[in-house]
Amino acid sequence: MSKAKLNTLNQQSLVRFLEGRQSKKFREKVFDFAGMVKKFHEVIDYFPDRRTGKNTSKDFKDAALGAFSLFFSQNPSFLSYQNTMQQAKGHNNASSLFGLKEVLSENHIRYLLDEVAPSYIAPMFSYILDGLNDSGYLDEFRSFNHNLLVALDGTGHFSSHTLHCKNCKHMVQKDGSITYTHLVVTPVVVKPGFNKVISLTPEFITPQDGHDKQDCENAAAKRWLKANGSKLRQLGVTITGDDLYCNQPICELLLEEKLDFILVCKKDSHKTLYEYVNFLKDDIQVVELRRWTGNKFLLETYRFLNGVPLRDGKNALEVNWCELVTTTEDTGKVVYKNAFVTNFEITCKDVKAIVSGGRARWKIENENNNVLKTKGYHLEHNFGHGKKNLSNLLLSLNLLAFLFHTVLDLMDEKYQLIRRTLPTRKTFFEDIRALTRYWYFDSWTELMDFMLEGLELKLPEGIDSS
Repeated sequence: MSKAKLNTLNQQSLVRFLEGRQSKKFREKVFDFAGMVKKFHEVIDYFPDRRTGKNTSKDFKDAALGAFSLFFSQNPSFLSYQNTMQQAKGHNNASSLFGLKEVLSENHIRYLLDEVAPSYIAPMFSYILDGLNDSGYLDEFRSFNHNLLVALDGTGHFSSHTLHCKNCKHMVQKDGSITYTHLVVTPVVVKPGFNKVISLTPEFITPQDGHDKQDCENAAAKRWLKANGSKLRQLGVTITGDDLYCNQPICELLLEEKLDFILVCKKDSHKTLYEYVNFLKDDIQVVELRRWTGNKFLLETYRFLNGVPLRDGKNALEVNWCELVTTTEDTGKVVYKNAFVTNFEITCKDVKAIVSGGRARWKIENENNNVLKTKGYHLEHNFGHGKKNLSNLLLSLNLLAFLFHTVLDLMDEKYQLIRRTLPTRKTFFEDIRALTRYWYFDSWTELMDFMLEGLELKLPEGIDSS
């Protein structure tokens, strides 16, 4: 199929194309590194390329692959190093690992990618989620009611008083200055007690056609839920999030999409609900548990009440409320207190698991957003803003790189062994940066084998080493 014809197909066609090829047989080997890169090549084929004539001398695919390689390697100089290697040795790791035909300059990459909306990356997230589900790895993330917990949270990835584009959100300050920002809702699959998260398709908080009001996190979350509700419903999902999402429109949408929810419910923003809780205090059920932390005992007091209105008014949605207060046994000092509402009926048997699911929402901040900001992915760094879509597209590629590493950590035995042997995540990426700068590797497998040999590590018997 010609490039021009590919560019005329819309994004829905891309989704149908990829879903049509996602048979179990087709996916048997897709979740090695090479398989995921191959699938990414197919997704890039659908990126819109509006160049004409002599402007098309550079391969558009090299721009997308080059940008992705920077995020995957966590090395801002990766492409310049590979260009040097190509000139000196006649080959380079950008080509062997990611399939680039030519290493383009960063300015050329930014120019080409600015036209591409981040939604063109969405099929890659969907493809990987389906593959994890079909291969059974999603089952490791299931918790209460055998559901997957999907946490929603908004975060910023760009802020400036001068630089801006059509997709920026703007805020007028008291002194009259304007702050331009890019914000995004980053849904992830989480599990209590599990230190991995699975990134899902992001939803950007950005001006919407036909709307006078500025976009906001709640509106973006609603768009994401409507767009992904069918898939989430099939997977069996409980949505968790902070108090911002604990409102009737969001909860009604979740129930309409046949999704469960466990949401933080603060007293200050739910006065009617807490008036009912206080009025029905004699009906509140209490569960008290004692927990040893390794150096002291904590007392966990769970309180819950079913069937309370989420807001004032005759059409108020009824929800079920629970609270956890954790104190030290010796001094009675409060070390944790939070409350949640849910559509699950709460019982003495289930209240602990429901609260645990609600508390897991913090993982979207610590295991996802914090990692992306402080552990090498540089979420808030301005890699290039552009005039249209560049900033948001690069953020999507960064999230996709993070997802690639999560999948490898779940499914690639060599990757797992190396990561668990090296002392820190930082050490792992420092080694990757050094090795790919000075040595050429014909494939990702060859790079992993080289690291295993250098660390004098051997895979356990029975593990496929190919």
